[in-house]
Amino acid sequence: MNPSGFFSQETNRYYKLLPTPTWPTIEISGIRMHRVESMDPKSDTERKIAQVAPVQGKALDICTGLGYTAILLAREADSVTTIERDANVLALARENLPSKELFSSPKIKQLMGDAQEVVKSLPDAHFDIIIHDPPSLNIAGDLYASSFYQELFRLLKPGGRMFHYTGMPGRSRGVDLIASVAKRLKLIGFDAQPVREALGVKATKHQ
Repeated sequence: MNPSGFFSQETNRYYKLLPTPTWPTIEISGIRMHRVESMDPKSDTERKIAQVAPVQGKALDICTGLGYTAILLAREADSVTTIERDANVLALARENLPSKELFSSPKIKQLMGDAQEVVKSLPDAHFDIIIHDPPSLNIAGDLYASSFYQELFRLLKPGGRMFHYTGMPGRSRGVDLIASVAKRLKLIGFDAQPVREALGVKATKHQ
């Protein structure tokens, strides 16, 4: 693999790893998958996981990426199931030293496929924790749909916790995606609260 990156004819996208002061991030056709301006990818991942603390039991990580979320969850959870649809992303992860535990940890189970379809095969009330960290809304709008949120509600145990990272797209147009997502999660039955410092929404399924 070319260390500077590669182009996939299948997806029509260019993939590369970019160094940061800690762990590298991945860039797909110019879009970086982690916050790198105000913090590094490691700190970004730690902040997301802090929203579902204490980490315990069974965890679900939606959109594996370089595997940082799955790796940090597996250090505390009993098991982690992680879903990724893009084999090119996992190919980069295999070349990335900080992603090593994604492939070596016996606690991590990787599932390949479209998360929208994969979650339908998972059992009811199975997970204690969910981290939902999808690509941007314009790339993966189906992962922001109420029908997908209903599946996540089904998968969580009563009392289970979820953090949904959204970022802050549309700020210049006055769009508040965090508030919109929180509102839709509440309509489904979650107790949902915007967490703007983590750029997402914290949600709990009532006991």
